Amino acid sequence: MEFTAEMIAGFLGGEIVGNPQSSVNTIAKIEEGFPGALSFLANPKYEHFIYDSNSSIIIVNRSFEPKHAVKATMIKVDDAYGCFAKLLALYEANKPQKKGISDKASISASARYGEECYIGDFAFIGDGVKIGDNCKIYPQVYVGDQVKIGNNVTLFPGVCIYEGCVIGNNVVINAGTVIGADGFGWAPGADGKYSRIPQLGNVVIEDNVDIGANTCVDRATMGSTIIRQGVKLDNLIQIGHNVTVGDNTVIAAQTGIAGSAHVGRNCMLGGNVGLAGHITITDGVQFGAKSGVPKSITEPGLYMGYPSMPISKFNRVTAIYRNLPELALEVRELKKQLAELLAEKK
Repeated sequence: MEFTAEMIAGFLGGEIVGNPQSSVNTIAKIEEGFPGALSFLANPKYEHFIYDSNSSIIIVNRSFEPKHAVKATMIKVDDAYGCFAKLLALYEANKPQKKGISDKASISASARYGEECYIGDFAFIGDGVKIGDNCKIYPQVYVGDQVKIGNNVTLFPGVCIYEGCVIGNNVVINAGTVIGADGFGWAPGADGKYSRIPQLGNVVIEDNVDIGANTCVDRATMGSTIIRQGVKLDNLIQIGHNVTVGDNTVIAAQTGIAGSAHVGRNCMLGGNVGLAGHITITDGVQFGAKSGVPKSITEPGLYMGYPSMPISKFNRVTAIYRNLPELALEVRELKKQLAELLAEKK
């Protein structure tokens, strides 16, 4: 499907600089542009690519003033990155959509699904499952007994949802993710052996949540592990039992959150962050990559390090740590001089 610069500018409310009839039918990074491709420039450090790019149309910020000639037609908008994201969503919506119920799928007679659903080969839908309208259940997905799934949900291949879990509307769960496996609950005995603690709760995922590939969200021991609306989880994340993740929080890959931790609204967790169990993180907290969080955080702001600390303190600590070898030599030299002074007094 082709789009002209005039059509795109109308959709985005943008200003055309160049040929309004220039057309595109695909997308490309600005440095890899070719005729017929749409690109964008938002970060000034990539500006040099725009002068040699062969893309037909490039979306830029209104403030952008080229220093040299630009071959492409430019569309100036208030937010180049955000507008490009809107176009990607439009492009995706116009791709061919999966439809129909495969005769190779295993669907319980007591399961119910809505209109315009797709259920692929070798998907398993258990007893009492309820699936809303416009859902896509890709091949080899497992949906356990009594699971409830809202409207416009996409479960990519290999997703596993254990019994009794609840998935809201407009949720996307990528391949290999497991929702509702047992939490890590073990009771130590006097003999040094561990006994399994039954995990009798479930997982509740609210509306507009996106979950990456190979992420695990464990079921609660009792009650629910809850992923609130608008949360975005990256690949390879571990969410422990009875955790709550607040509205519109985003979490990057390889982060682990231990059981019964509560993360507030609008938080941002970088890659490889670790949160201890039974702590509370207030709203609006950001953790830099590899932060370790052993105790509750009560003030919003940016934290880094292990143990995590406000960024201003972390920068001071890092400055000292970076100079430790020199400081150690200086201390040894001062000790030597002090010893010599004391020897002279004797």
